[in-house]
Amino acid sequence: MAKFSPDTIEKHLRRKHPSCPDFAIAFFVAEIAKKNWKGASIGKAVGITMQNVLRHTMTEYDQMLLAGVDRNEARRRVQPKVNGMIAAWNRPATQNIEQTSRG
Repeated sequence: MAKFSPDTIEKHLRRKHPSCPDFAIAFFVAEIAKKNWKGASIGKAVGITMQNVLRHTMTEYDQMLLAGVDRNEARRRVQPKVNGMIAAWNRPATQNIEQTSRG
């Protein structure tokens, strides 16, 4: 089973997601480091964790499930929002600032 060190996880996050806020990096590092990731690369572990956390905490996903929406349909509906958040974190911080000032 793969278990990643906090330092390795943080370096990966900062390299691949340079605009991810520090508080989110700290949270993701803790979440990823406490699990054994059988057969998963660090990229896969980060991706799974980001998707799950953002889906459950930053979207209406759980409310949809409580309202009786099928799990796959609820995921389909919130995925664009999750993708948008991750895409924003993938860009260099200066690019995010430029886009904010334009729009």
